[in-house]
Amino acid sequence: MGRTALIVIDMPNTYEHEDADVLVPSVREALRGIGALLKRARDAEAPVVYVNDNFGRWRSHHGEILDTALAGRYADLVDPIAPDGDALFVVKARHSAFFETPLAYLLDQLDARRVVLCGQVTEQCVLYSALDAHIRHLDVIVALDAVAHIDAGLAEAALRMMERNMAAELRPSGEITFEDVRSA
Repeated sequence: MGRTALIVIDMPNTYEHEDADVLVPSVREALRGIGALLKRARDAEAPVVYVNDNFGRWRSHHGEILDTALAGRYADLVDPIAPDGDALFVVKARHSAFFETPLAYLLDQLDARRVVLCGQVTEQCVLYSALDAHIRHLDVIVALDAVAHIDAGLAEAALRMMERNMAAELRPSGEITFEDVRSA
């Protein structure tokens, strides 16, 4: 048996980048689904791991990243889904949550065999994280109503790729549970 972990990608965000104006409305739509997943995972005592960019600040840590995002113009997008005291936090520098981070090791230590991905951006960081989870033999679920996009067409194509090429399950957040899973 293995556990299911919720991976929250890039949600503490300052939205101080060129695509922010296009991204923010999609993030607003995804917040309810992300919040529902967080509640369900916390209630099930499933691991919750936030994986986040460091905004190019190489001395930053999770508290500083969260504080910076909460002090920004879009704190209302961060506050409802902010990490609680039990959440784990991994800092990343590139698109994938796994690339040169300790996430794979952490998931192994947690005995996580399945990951539920939510956050942003569907056609970038979520896609690459799903690929890296798949090649690590993790079962992948992408929460359809809990991912945000910049380009709707590319996001739809990315979701199809995740489902077809990475065997990812695409489900609404309300259909996702955090029970233990059988190892392959």
